[in-house]
Order: sequence, then structure tokens, then C-alpha cells
Amino acid sequence: MKPGIDYIGISVGALILNEQGEIFLTKRGKRATNERGTWEIPGGKVRFGETLKAAVLREMQEEYGVEIVLAYQFPAQDHLLKDEKQHWVPTCFIATIPPGQEPVIREPDKCEAIGWFSPDKLPSPLSVITKLDIATYRKYLTKTDVNMI
Repeated sequence: MKPGIDYIGISVGALILNEQGEIFLTKRGKRATNERGTWEIPGGKVRFGETLKAAVLREMQEEYGVEIVLAYQFPAQDHLLKDEKQHWVPTCFIATIPPGQEPVIREPDKCEAIGWFSPDKLPSPLSVITKLDIATYRKYLTKTDVNMI
């Protein structure tokens, strides 16, 4: 049985920002679970018994070799991919990478490119959930009463 296909999958993402306010995005590779060839906020599946925070920290270390610092958690979203017959419930964290680290591709079959992009000049096409997360991020920027984690 596969999460997201045989039952609803739970996933996490990290909207990682640098000092210039650019967003770290990755391009989904030929062995990605879905939406191959799209650019996305990186993330992955939550394992049984794992917290959301632990999952996003693990995924960024495994896939890009970086430790991240979490600042804020978005509410869960509906990520329905009807053409691919998948159903996910993801949440995204705003995060930063401490100085001295640079992300690298550690799983080239799942990720074919990485880069830092201005929020006003994002690559195309974006994954479904990345479009939702970017919209949520823009709303977040206009709030003054957010609770940091």
C-alpha cells in the first residue's frame, strides 16, 4: 500500500528563504512521486510515528544535505491530483538555512535541478501545492499577528 495512492498521504514542505528573500525551489525528477518536471517547495512524506517538524528536518537533510531552522508552520492544505489519482494533506514550514551550508542534490532521480528564486520571478511550471504555498506565504507576509514556532 502506498501513501497518497492507496490511502491519504501526509507530507511536509519547507519554504526556505535566504537573506535576499529568495525562495529555494527544486525541480521534480523522473522518479518523483508525482508532478514530475514541475518546480516545487521541497518536502516529503511523513513516516508513521514521526512528527511534522521531525519529518521536514529529516527530508531536508536527506535530500539536500542541509539543516534548517523552522520559523512558522502554515495550516494543512488539500493537495488533490485527480489526473494522477493521488490525495495528500501537506503542511509547509517557513525556514532558513544557517550560514555555511548550501543545498546540494542528493537524490538525482527525484530532483533534477535546484535554485534560489525571487518570489516575483518564479520558474515554471510550479507544482499544485507550491502554488498554494506561495499564495499562503504572500498572505503570511501581510499579517502582523502570526505565531512563530
